[in-house]
Amino acid sequence: MIKINNVSKAFRRNQVLDGINLDIDRGDRIALVGSNGAGKTTLIRCLLGEYIHDGDILMDDLKPRQNRQEVLKKIGFVPQIPPPLKMPVAQLIKFAAGVCDSDPEKMYAVSDSLGLDALKFKKQPFVKLSGGQKQKMLISIALGRDSEFLIMDEPAANLDPEARHNFFNLLAKKKDDTAMIISSHRLDEVASLVNRVVELDQGKIVLNDRVADDVDMDSILSCEVKLTRAENAFADTVGEWGFTSNDNGITWTGTVAGPDRLRFLGVLSRYAGLLKGIKMEEKK
Repeated sequence: MIKINNVSKAFRRNQVLDGINLDIDRGDRIALVGSNGAGKTTLIRCLLGEYIHDGDILMDDLKPRQNRQEVLKKIGFVPQIPPPLKMPVAQLIKFAAGVCDSDPEKMYAVSDSLGLDALKFKKQPFVKLSGGQKQKMLISIALGRDSEFLIMDEPAANLDPEARHNFFNLLAKKKDDTAMIISSHRLDEVASLVNRVVELDQGKIVLNDRVADDVDMDSILSCEVKLTRAENAFADTVGEWGFTSNDNGITWTGTVAGPDRLRFLGVLSRYAGLLKGIKMEEKK
C-alpha cells in the first residue's frame, strides 16, 4: 500500500532523513514518534509530495511527487499547525470536497459530531476561528472524505475530552480499511490508538514494532477518583474532563474514552499526593 524505500532528505548540509525504509498496509495504525527535529514532519511532507527527496515512495504504486493530484485524492491530512487560510469555511469545505470528489455534507456531519456547527461559521474566514475550532474543521475535512490514507500530525491536541471521544469513534469506523499515520512527540498521547510504533531519531528509524491492540477505539471507561481532601486545582482539572462530585470534592465520577486512559492517568499523576483511590471499568 505504502512503500518507503531508502528515502533521504537534506536541507543544505542538514541531513533530516537518512535512508528511511518502511512498508505500511491497510489496517496499520502507526504512531510516528520522536523528539522535535527527528524528521517526523519532513517524512510527512515527503508522503504528501511536497518535497523532492532521494529514494522512492509509492502509494498504491503512485509516486506522491509525480502523481500528486491522484495521491492527494486518497489522503486525509490533519496538520499540526492550521494553515492561515482566509477563505470562508463554506468555501473551504466546498473546495476540499471538490478536490477528492467527496460529498461536502459528510464533512458537515463530522463537524457536528465533534461539537462544531460548521454551518454557523460558514461565512467566517477559517483564519478567524479559534484554535480548537480550526482543529475540528481540519479533522472534519480529513475524515469526511473517502480517504485510503490518514496522515495526522498531533490531531487531538486542541480537542476537549468529548470531542476526542467522538474523534476516536470516527477513527474506529475506518481502522480496518485505512492506513493511518499519527505523528506525536509523546507516545502516551496516541498509544491506545495504534498497533505499530515507528520512532525516528536524527532522521533514522530506531524502532519499528507492533504493539498490543486490545483497546477498542470506541470504548468508554467509567471512572471514580477518591481524594484524601478536597482541592480546588484538582476540581478545575477534572471538571474539564466532565467529572462531577456529590460529596464536596472528595469523590469524583465521570467517563473517559478508552484511548484516552493513559492521558487521563497522566493528568491524575500530577495530584498523586491527594489520591486515595482510582477505579476504572469499561462500560458494557
